[in-house]
Amino acid sequence: MQAVLALVLVGELLALALTLSDTGLRGFSWFVFGKVSFLVLWVVLVSAALLCPLRPWLAKQNSLVAGSVSYGLVLAVTLFFVLLGQFVMLGSVLADMEGIVTSMIISAVFAGVALRYFYLQQQLRNQQQAELLARFDALQSRIRPHFLFNSMNTIASLIAVDPETAERMVVNLSHLFRATLSESRLVPLKNELQLCKDYVAMEQLRLGNRLRMEWRYGAEVNDVSASQTIPSLLLQPLIENAIYHGIQPLPEGGDIVVSVDVSDKTVTIVVTNPVSSPKSNQPASETGAASSGNGLALANIRHRLTALYGSEGVVQVDKEDAVFTVTLRYPVQTNLPVKIKDN
Repeated sequence: MQAVLALVLVGELLALALTLSDTGLRGFSWFVFGKVSFLVLWVVLVSAALLCPLRPWLAKQNSLVAGSVSYGLVLAVTLFFVLLGQFVMLGSVLADMEGIVTSMIISAVFAGVALRYFYLQQQLRNQQQAELLARFDALQSRIRPHFLFNSMNTIASLIAVDPETAERMVVNLSHLFRATLSESRLVPLKNELQLCKDYVAMEQLRLGNRLRMEWRYGAEVNDVSASQTIPSLLLQPLIENAIYHGIQPLPEGGDIVVSVDVSDKTVTIVVTNPVSSPKSNQPASETGAASSGNGLALANIRHRLTALYGSEGVVQVDKEDAVFTVTLRYPVQTNLPVKIKDN
């Protein structure tokens, strides 16, 4: 609807410019403006109506073929309505050859400018989409080295004393790497939740009773978790942050609460964890590094949601007393598209 209104507005401005160039400001005629406006709007709207169904085919052609077909179509539509107008008003399609030539020249100039503008706009959009796609893939493939080293050390220490647990941890680690290397940008919510539980199980072997998890699901989550999608590895970094910047610095540990709710239009995920107070005995350098790493991870998640959902992807951060809360919101989506959304 907005595109149609934009075309009408541009058409009216073009009609006004053509009328003023013909009559001048003092001799401005509403009758002439009406005739020109009527012709221009028919040409603009019919050309748009014909080009829209051709977009899939034009997208498969090279720029020369697509541009030539579009340009020729606009000129053909212009010629048709100019001849039709002359036949209706003058009784003959060739009554005013000079008017026909003038109209076609004007149409050729403005159609060329308009198509060139749309071409450059599409090129810019493709470039932005490619940049967002590259950034998205880079963010998705990011895995922290210290987690890998800690996991491998834990597995090595368990092999001799508890081989079954070590084997289970290797399987969980392979699941995480498989998700990291996967080309899927969206995965079922159920898979992401299970991946996070596998990750937490690995960290609990290292932290023991200091790490306590609570999972809260809305009434509809169990029904839609297999079909509802989530950006791959979106929730896992939040839980990793909650562990490394919240639970690990606290000698007594704490509870991480993950709440997932799915409404008719929005998926809401809330991760809450305790944080150490500024007056704690933790070195300032470690506090600064943790804060920097946490902020970088949240910025990465925000970029990913923006790349997929535009302004509808929201990351909200709240810190009150000794509780840190991150809230994610994005639109309900049950298919697995690959297209990245423009800003």
